[in-house]
Amino acid sequence: MRAYQDMVFATALRLTGVPAQAEDISQEVFLKAYENFDRLRDNSSAGGWLKTVATNLTLNHLTRHRKRWRLFSEVFTEQTPEVALESAVTAFDTVLQQMDEADRHALIEHALRQLPEHQRVPLVLFHFEDMSYQDIAIRLGHSLAKIKTDILRARLAMAAALTDSGLRPQRSGDATAQ
Repeated sequence: MRAYQDMVFATALRLTGVPAQAEDISQEVFLKAYENFDRLRDNSSAGGWLKTVATNLTLNHLTRHRKRWRLFSEVFTEQTPEVALESAVTAFDTVLQQMDEADRHALIEHALRQLPEHQRVPLVLFHFEDMSYQDIAIRLGHSLAKIKTDILRARLAMAAALTDSGLRPQRSGDATAQ
């Protein structure tokens, strides 16, 4: 079980954005693992089970303790299509792929913690937990359109946070990025 403690903590931290809450949730996950130890001891899918339990306990925690989800006042206009906004995020993906893995991980984790919960949770579920938009909408009890909008806005906020940290997307032809 020790081999999975970092994965469990990282899963909870990505969703909550609060290390203390992630620690509490991690402890809960391992209490459940202890209760099911006979079944998990020699099971090759123990890691997947732990990740699923960590995700579910974190979502339950957020559901119980979060404030009401705020509706967005901003609406995309026809002059600001999602495709144009997505291209800004794609530029950062290229730069991130060229960074050292440890630096990239630290930057992403820091940017994730800066996101508001209503953006962070769907983004993490989509990108880190491989859930579909539809599954996220059902799990969180929101419309599919809201989930897509939250994820898109989270990506844009992440790009802004990465820019604030000094990271700049490369322009075509540039060999280096800051």
